[in-house]
Amino acid sequence: MEGTVLITGGSSGIGAETARLLADAGMTVYCASRRGIAPECDGIIPVTLDVNDESACERTVQRILSESHRLDAVVVNAGNGIAGAIEDTSDEEARYQLETCLFGAMKTIRACLPAFRAQGHGRIVTTTSVAAIVPLPYQGLYSAAKAALLSLTESLAIELHGTGIQCGSVLPGDTATGFTAARKLTQAARGEDSPYRASLQKYLKKIEHDELSGMAPHRIARAIVRQLKRRRMRPRVIPRIDYQAIGLLVRLVPTRLKLWIIRLLYC
Repeated sequence: MEGTVLITGGSSGIGAETARLLADAGMTVYCASRRGIAPECDGIIPVTLDVNDESACERTVQRILSESHRLDAVVVNAGNGIAGAIEDTSDEEARYQLETCLFGAMKTIRACLPAFRAQGHGRIVTTTSVAAIVPLPYQGLYSAAKAALLSLTESLAIELHGTGIQCGSVLPGDTATGFTAARKLTQAARGEDSPYRASLQKYLKKIEHDELSGMAPHRIARAIVRQLKRRRMRPRVIPRIDYQAIGLLVRLVPTRLKLWIIRLLYC
């Protein structure tokens, strides 16, 4: 592979592993994160970037074009997580969840599109989640943000048809990264008087176990790199066969049954 790629959320986990694989494949990788930390590897250039700052996104793209004279792809990977019942989630906390996962993604993509359009080519890969198609209790805002990002990516693919710009998503299932430790609880969920306290604690115990024993981030990174290598990118890629089966199941079973199964698993 040749070319230049921008990765957001690249300081650790899936983003860092993707940066390594792309650099090993011969690409120049601008690895962006709020802390400006990136894997130490030939071909990886660390970038300090808050994707919620639209001007910073634009400056980052201009820097890449100035230094590399091209931008072939962007991997939109920055994200965060908040847990708590919807009733226990304030508007401010909901905005915190949506800001990075959805609006930060939009800012990143919008900053890259003029360069892609001028070149007549470009690739956009968004890291969404199986939670985009399987609504999670007590992470309803996270599921909503990832579902919105998935839908946005597919709408964008329609809008950009014929431009040479391709879009696709990768939907990880449970993956062992620092995301688990970094997940925040809503203020109300931390209180003793929340009516959801016992059920939330049961959910968190289950989901944390599943995540920490889940896939290695390297596996998701390989799926992202395969997306970028394809002549025609797939609209959706779900790594690992069991999660692919879940993706098929949620499309086939009645919604009532789907929600019953999710409730049985987590509540």
